[in-house]
Amino acid sequence: MSSSGPPADAARAAVRATLEEKGHTVEVTRRAVTLLEQAFAADALVRTPVLDRMLADLAVALEQDDGQKLGGKSAEAARFISRAIARELDDA
Repeated sequence: MSSSGPPADAARAAVRATLEEKGHTVEVTRRAVTLLEQAFAADALVRTPVLDRMLADLAVALEQDDGQKLGGKSAEAARFISRAIARELDDA
């Protein structure tokens, strides 16, 4: 069952707005994930199994060693997964 009410609507809007920001895809996606995790912690949104899988896949794509810059494949994976997260938010 998806979350409803003003807190859920605000959380969805904030995550979607962040995902639409201009900038490096990896950094934008990290900010959106932080907002999403905050919404889960505040019980504004419900963590769904599908979102959990997407976030786990995204964590792998965004993983880096100290000093390592993420490039092409990571950015493309982050872009792809973040679009899927934006679509899935209505069920959260």
